[in-house]
Amino acid sequence: MSTLDRLIADAEDSVDTLDQKHLTFRLGSEDYGIPIAAVIEIIGIQPITDLPEVPPWIRGVVNLRGRVVPVMDVRLRFGMPARDYDDRTCIIVASMNGENVGLIVDAVREVMSIPPEQVTAPPSVGSSAANQYIHGLGMTGERVVILLDTGRLLYGEAHERLGAALR
Repeated sequence: MSTLDRLIADAEDSVDTLDQKHLTFRLGSEDYGIPIAAVIEIIGIQPITDLPEVPPWIRGVVNLRGRVVPVMDVRLRFGMPARDYDDRTCIIVASMNGENVGLIVDAVREVMSIPPEQVTAPPSVGSSAANQYIHGLGMTGERVVILLDTGRLLYGEAHERLGAALR
């Protein structure tokens, strides 16, 4: 059973709908989440082929069973300092804007159900680039999970440059 299948099976005990489920992962000391419906699979870190003329947070591409999948280091996308990859580092392959993209994260945590009434709008303070990717803040007991809008992680000029590099 794959890691993703195990995480989903663990979360299936609840009666929540799929749109309330989020795959949570760690970047530094913070928990982030993306909708489980966008997740295709979770793989360990593997050799990455560099691409020319792409933003620094696009690390390159991986060969995923004969499919070329671009990979993005989410830390770098959010302006966080780079860190060495270790045995907990994962690539979450997700569907973003109709394309499969690998998201390099520090560690995958769990699949969580976060009902809409436990999601608040992101604060409008600060000018951090990461704020534009935040869909909301999920409140789960004492934890706050930063819920990301996967459709906005890869867009605009960066999306065009990546498309040109893959042609």
